[in-house]
Amino acid sequence: MSFLSQTDDNCQEAKSQRIEKMLQRMGAMKPSRLFSARWQAVMEGAGHWTLLTWAILGPSRLTPRWLWVSSVDCAERQEPPGKKLLSEKKLKRHFVDRRRLLVRGGRGGDGLSCFHSEPRKEFGGPDGGDGGSGGHVILRVDRQVKSLSSVQSQYQGFDGEDGGRKNCFGRNGAVLYIRVPVGTLVKEGNKVLADLSRPGDEYIAALGGAGGKGNRFFLANDNRAPVTCTPGQPGQERVLFLELKTMAHAGLVGLPNAGKSSLLRAISNAKPAVAAYPFTTLKPHVGIVHYEDHQQVAVADVPGLVRGAHWNRGLGHAFLRHIERCAFLLFVLDLSVPQPWTQLDDLKHELDQYEKGLSSRPHAVIANKIDLPQARANLPELQARLGAKAIALSAATGENLEELLLCLKELHDRHVAAKLRRGRQPLRW
Repeated sequence: MSFLSQTDDNCQEAKSQRIEKMLQRMGAMKPSRLFSARWQAVMEGAGHWTLLTWAILGPSRLTPRWLWVSSVDCAERQEPPGKKLLSEKKLKRHFVDRRRLLVRGGRGGDGLSCFHSEPRKEFGGPDGGDGGSGGHVILRVDRQVKSLSSVQSQYQGFDGEDGGRKNCFGRNGAVLYIRVPVGTLVKEGNKVLADLSRPGDEYIAALGGAGGKGNRFFLANDNRAPVTCTPGQPGQERVLFLELKTMAHAGLVGLPNAGKSSLLRAISNAKPAVAAYPFTTLKPHVGIVHYEDHQQVAVADVPGLVRGAHWNRGLGHAFLRHIERCAFLLFVLDLSVPQPWTQLDDLKHELDQYEKGLSSRPHAVIANKIDLPQARANLPELQARLGAKAIALSAATGENLEELLLCLKELHDRHVAAKLRRGRQPLRW
């Protein structure tokens, strides 16, 4: 009996050792093998093995972590080393309206110098093919892009392939497209090269180099065995400056903390930041106002304007640049401050100093914060000085917003009619 019990113990130990080795192999397996198409069968089998070995070996000698591979472990093992790329959401947080860009076209492929080789054909002649042309670098307008933050500082076009034997030409380099937002100006120095103001507009930023010629190209009557071939040409290299000017139908113009962002939130689905301190808005926001006849009017909220902005005070040109594209303006006045009618004169003066005639565009005057007591006290004198054209409303409570929406639609209809009379298509969102 002792001999049989000792034999059983040895067999049990050998079996337990085999099970431990099997569990170790399963723990060292790649996660992709565990989570295969038949993962349910694998996990069920793993559960049976775990119960069996737990009963045989006991809890002290079995560590279930050998068998179980969590999704966190898989992510840690499968994650490649290197710097993570920024997501599109993080790129949109940083509004960029200027970018210096170095672009190089693709290099052309080299031509080949060789001769045809075939049995029983002594003089096969040259058969070296030409190299492929390098790829261009093209700027293309994309409506989904709202900023120049996704545009890198350098771009290199794709190179063309070299020529081959049997008079085979190399493949041309693929075209490299750079997505830019609507309203992008392309400059080289102080010269404006292109105004990309329509969706789908393109501009060739850098041309690809021409491919080299193979010796087949130099075949002539006086030269039946040319050995000459030319290399591919380098692509065009340029330094460009991209400048974004916001494209919108209407622009909200006002001093800091006049309630422009609150007004844009009230009439559209845009969500600019709102706070009780000046310069809350540091980048332009565009909101879309929808009407019943499926018309859409784009309204831009730009940073606040201060005295001396045309001298680049405050946000200066970074603000005024985005007003140039607007077809009509909405002057927002803070009715709660003393003498609010002086704000309109200051705003028009700054616009005219930046660009002559900018304040003479079609516009409407909005007297905001009518819900405050001091604002209601200033309203009669403001209307006496400016006339009945001032629209008194409150962006916080929504009072009299209907009058603003009707005025906005009237200004947009006039703009569309004027564009069509000149034979131009108006901006559509």
